[in-house]
Amino acid sequence: MIFTIRQKIFSWSDSFTVWDEQGRDCYYVQGELFSWGRRLHITDTQGREAALVAQKVMTWLPRFDVITDGVCRAQIVKEMTFFQPRYRIDGLDWIIEGDFLDHDYEIRRQGQIIACIRKQWFTWADCYVIDIADPAQALTALAVVLAIDCVAAAN
Repeated sequence: MIFTIRQKIFSWSDSFTVWDEQGRDCYYVQGELFSWGRRLHITDTQGREAALVAQKVMTWLPRFDVITDGVCRAQIVKEMTFFQPRYRIDGLDWIIEGDFLDHDYEIRRQGQIIACIRKQWFTWADCYVIDIADPAQALTALAVVLAIDCVAAAN
């Protein structure tokens, strides 16, 4: 399953659409303009909240919760490093590897690819392609990728 995300350049809050490979809307992502910590609401095409990415405030390093069905499924944590950024996913047995500065990385579990994330260059706004191996994990993988993007932006 392939998702494409194009973030709006001129937006007061994070607001963008997630498309599938046929160009159909799958999810809408809306950030809260005034909130204690950054929050992204991921809704389906009928407007029902499918997931929430919420920043944990008052922490030493940036960390974001990934919440689906009212349950925290994972927490994305930026690890302390000096050269290359590195992130950890707590709550899932997934690991993240790749080049985060160029938005070219993979999420794996026990050597198997869960998702590949690639930035499309030479586009008007930031545009990312997320290739998810298992459609049953699509929403969780999408929310984890958005949380990684939030952690990276929180520096």
